[in-house]
Amino acid sequence: MISVLVVDDSVVVRRLIVNALSGDPNIEVVGTAANGRIALAKIETLKPDVVTLDIEMPELDGLATLRELRKRHRPPRVVMFSTLSVAGATATFEALAAGATDFVTKPANVASFGESQRMIREQLIPKILSLGGRRAPGAVNPVRRPVRPAARLGRVSAITIASSTGGPDALARVLGTLPANLPVPVLVVQHMPPVFTRMFAERLDRSCAVHVVEAADGMAVTAGTVYIAPGDRHLTVTGRGPAVTARLTEGPPENSCRPAADVLFRSVAEVYGGSTLAVVLTGMGQDGKRGAEVLRAAGAEILVQDQATSVVWGMPGAVAGAGLADAVLPLTEIGGYLTTRLATQLVAQPKVVLS
Repeated sequence: MISVLVVDDSVVVRRLIVNALSGDPNIEVVGTAANGRIALAKIETLKPDVVTLDIEMPELDGLATLRELRKRHRPPRVVMFSTLSVAGATATFEALAAGATDFVTKPANVASFGESQRMIREQLIPKILSLGGRRAPGAVNPVRRPVRPAARLGRVSAITIASSTGGPDALARVLGTLPANLPVPVLVVQHMPPVFTRMFAERLDRSCAVHVVEAADGMAVTAGTVYIAPGDRHLTVTGRGPAVTARLTEGPPENSCRPAADVLFRSVAEVYGGSTLAVVLTGMGQDGKRGAEVLRAAGAEILVQDQATSVVWGMPGAVAGAGLADAVLPLTEIGGYLTTRLATQLVAQPKVVLS
């Protein structure tokens, strides 16, 4: 059983979460708390595997609670509850920086208690099962693939990256190593809702040498820029050579995700083919695996983050397990590998800023 402590100052929200989790046989709610101070005391005695934590609470809010937890030996995994708003997104990114593992958004403008409970169940249970160490359905042991000889690694035309749970921190660390004169575009799917992706792109742009934007429909895809797929839209590319354009669609979710890495990977394979360098970072589920199959068939190079440094080794594990990865690397080595791989293509140019 995965033990969970539910922390929220709202009695209604606590009841919603408890009821939503009670139907899963692998999860046991061991307690609730109305603020961070009570939560810290209960964490000390109950030692839960996972804590669901509200951000705004009296006495000790979610951010202050997280900072206290970081001082402790082996703190539990923390899933933040956030509002789908600019303020909620800002606080959530601060929480992720303070040590939260992941987040879910609170239901908004939902008429019935039952519908709210369903929405929480669908968002929260898969995250808790993954963070609690439950193996994802269909996961397989990794298949070792011979490393492709350096002589067979050709010129790179584009980088594409997929990530989910644990991805914000992983992406910040990888993109933070890339130079301003990056000679290729970078196309990214990070599973996030609307508003969050825009603010995430803005935060990355402030902290990275390379330019980072939330992709917009019809935007030119150029070297030296990172394009983040917006929440609730699939990101694809179209065109050839220097005239590649970003396209956003409202197609059906894949792997219960929109944006989905599979959609982006298939599109990138069609436009850039074997000159693509794909990276699959930490995340739950298997989004990216089918797209990686298409990329592999096109001759693309594929890297995945290793299990030891992944928050959840679902997405990278699925790609590695299918024998599709050229290399399985710790997070600390991925950015350096990308920079080294592109070293011969680097040219002197300023950071590109799009209006």
